[in-house]
Formats: sequence, structure tokens, C-alpha cells
Amino acid sequence: MSLYERLGQEVGIRSAVDDFYVRVVSDPELAPYFEGIDLPRLRRHQTALLVQVTGGPVEYSGRTLAEGHAGLGITPGAFDRVVGHLVATLTDLGVSAEDIAEVGGALTAHRDDIVTAPERVG
Repeated sequence: MSLYERLGQEVGIRSAVDDFYVRVVSDPELAPYFEGIDLPRLRRHQTALLVQVTGGPVEYSGRTLAEGHAGLGITPGAFDRVVGHLVATLTDLGVSAEDIAEVGGALTAHRDDIVTAPERVG
């Protein structure tokens, strides 16, 4: 069974994405990254991307991760906070530790495409 199927296919992934973004935009350290962003559109793109990278149908046609995060000034700490929210989301949804590790590994493989700024001082 593919990771896509284990995550509940598109419905399960969409639910995880929705919960994940509630957590992220509620985090005072991460919320500024999402000011002025069309969140429904972002959620749709994120769902399509995750469906594809977890073994589901290929429907994602958005920008690459590097293009989508260019100029946002994402720090290593912000990246780690986002990963923490993703892990918490998947844990709360009952996803196995092995599957969470697989998702985390896929995300970490793209860290250099997402992190574009040094850690902020002070």
C-alpha cells in the first residue's frame, strides 16, 4: 500500500493540510510568512503536491518548492517549527511513526529549497 493510501488518499491528505495550516497560521512566529497569502489556494496546491509525492495521481502543476519559497526569507528555525506542526498534525490524525518519518524525510530533502535566510538574531 502506498503512503498516499495509508494517509487516506486525497480526502485524508486534504484534512491533514487543513489542520496543518490552522496550526501554522496560529503560530505567532510563522503567521507573518502567510500575511496576504490566498490560503484556500495554497491549501489546494499543497494538497495536490502531497497527493503526488506520496504516490497518488499526478495533478500538481504549481511552482517548484524553490520558486514558491524564494524571497520569503524562511529561516532554519521557521522551517523546523513548520516541520513540528506537520508532525503534530499527522500524530493527531493517527498516522504511524514510520509514515510520519517518511513524510518528514521527503520534506527535509527539500530543506535547501525552502530555507532562504540565516537565523534571525535578537
